[in-house]
Amino acid sequence: MIMEEPLQRFIEAMRDADFVFINGEIFETRYLRIPDETTHADDIVLEAQHDHNEVELTRCDIDQAQPLESGFFRLKNGTVIRFISANTVH
Repeated sequence: MIMEEPLQRFIEAMRDADFVFINGEIFETRYLRIPDETTHADDIVLEAQHDHNEVELTRCDIDQAQPLESGFFRLKNGTVIRFISANTVH
């Protein structure tokens, strides 16, 4: 399975992410799976938590992610997301 360039950029941004910025809130990454050719559409690739709120994203959720400015991406459902490593949180 060949991945399109925007998805490749999204996957690269995921690597080593300790936090994820989702629609204005910072969530702590609890589980992160870098998609590859064995990842199915319903496989969970991200679990993140902020207080009592939890977010799960599947491969299907991220498949059509569009890159925006400054490392942000827009998912097909309209969610705006950015991955953050602990080194970039000040």
